[in-house]
Amino acid sequence: MDAALEHIDNWIFDLDNTLYPASCNLHSHMGDRIGMFVAQALNVSADDARHVQKEFFLQYGTTLSGMMAEHKTDPYAYLEFVHDFPLISLQKAPRLAARMAKLPGRKIIFTNADAPYAQRVLAELEMQDSFEQIVDIHAINYLPKPDETAYRTLLQQTGIDPARSIFFEDQARNLAPAKQLGMTTVWVDGNIGFGQPLADDDHIDYRTDNLAAWLDTAIDALQINAVPTTAQCKDEL
Repeated sequence: MDAALEHIDNWIFDLDNTLYPASCNLHSHMGDRIGMFVAQALNVSADDARHVQKEFFLQYGTTLSGMMAEHKTDPYAYLEFVHDFPLISLQKAPRLAARMAKLPGRKIIFTNADAPYAQRVLAELEMQDSFEQIVDIHAINYLPKPDETAYRTLLQQTGIDPARSIFFEDQARNLAPAKQLGMTTVWVDGNIGFGQPLADDDHIDYRTDNLAAWLDTAIDALQINAVPTTAQCKDEL
């Protein structure tokens, strides 16, 4: 791992089910709120709303994108409603924050959610100072991952070199465009059915079910790689 990460200057992270365990179940709360919004906006039953929600997610990448495309939904009103739930299941993540601080280079959030919600999550984790930039659904013009345009917008918004970047994401399908652009990819396995890779997927470089532990290994590898160089310099002196 050490040689593979020597060139990394940019550490890009998805938010939900990546920086915190899927067992926190925020997606369940969010899914309920999405269903409520769809049911109210379209004046349909809860069952019909769930069908629309799933259909739009599969077709457009997010329910929001489908609602915007087919029903002219205001994204700000939608996101404010959908993210209006407590984050009490989240716990502080000092170990993960400490690992982020040790990583060399830039740390960026790349999410299909919006920045206000991302900031709430980061504050709850006590990681609000861990990232220099949040590239959210507004920034990518509502073309969510895995739409390739979202990734090109990420590059434009941040100025990063994809060949010097690594992307962490819980939905395996969202790693494919990143890999195509030249990023190193890490799938964070939260044991979620819709996040699983297909049998023939070849766009995942690393897999982990524990982000902090994976970063421990990466940091150790990078430090180990640096020791011989320092020792050699001392010997030469």
